[in-house]
Amino acid sequence: MRAFFFLLVMVLGTGCASSRGFEYGKEPDPRSQEYVVGPADQLRINVWRDNELSLELRVRPDGNITLPLVGDIKAAGRTPSQIRDDITNQLTKYVKSETAKVTVAVLMVNSYKFSVAGNVEHPGLFTSPYFVTVLEAMAMAGGPNRFAAPDRAVIVRTYSPGATRQIPIDYDTLKNGERPEQNIVVLTGDTIFVP
Repeated sequence: MRAFFFLLVMVLGTGCASSRGFEYGKEPDPRSQEYVVGPADQLRINVWRDNELSLELRVRPDGNITLPLVGDIKAAGRTPSQIRDDITNQLTKYVKSETAKVTVAVLMVNSYKFSVAGNVEHPGLFTSPYFVTVLEAMAMAGGPNRFAAPDRAVIVRTYSPGATRQIPIDYDTLKNGERPEQNIVVLTGDTIFVP
C-alpha cells in the first residue's frame, strides 16, 4: 500500500507529459519476439527418449527450475530456446550429445501481471494468459469512473530497480479511435494510473 501512495505522489507531483510528442512506436512489443519466461510460469521439459528426465514444472519465485542430473537452471528472464540450450549443455555431461535432444514448451503463462490504479471502476492487480493493450487493460478494470480525468492517464513503466518513467495516455482520444498509436502493449510490471 505504501508503494501505491508513493506512486500516486510521484505521478501527481510531477504532472504528466503531453501525449502529442511521445513516440509510442519506440515502445517494446513483446508479441514480436520469443516469450520471456517468468516466475510461476508452467514449463514442459522433454528429453527425447527419456521419460525420467522429461517433466512438467513451475518456475520457482527465485526464477529457477530443478531437473534430475542437471540441478538448478535459471529460467526467469530467459526464453525457452535459451533454457533448452542450457539444459542440453548440462545434460551432455551425463549422456551422449546425440541423445540429449531437449524441447522446452511454455504450458501456462502465470507471470504476466500489471496494475490498473486510480479512478477506475475496479482497480487492482491483473493477470492474463496473453499480452493485452492499454484499451484491453482498461476494460479489465471496468474503465474510468465518474471522478476520473482519463485524458491525463499514464503508464508507469519500470526499466530497472528504481528507474521508472511515465508514458502519457489520453484515454478519451484513444477510445474514440483518434490516437490508435497510444494503444501499446502493457508490459509485465506496468501500472496504468488514471488520476
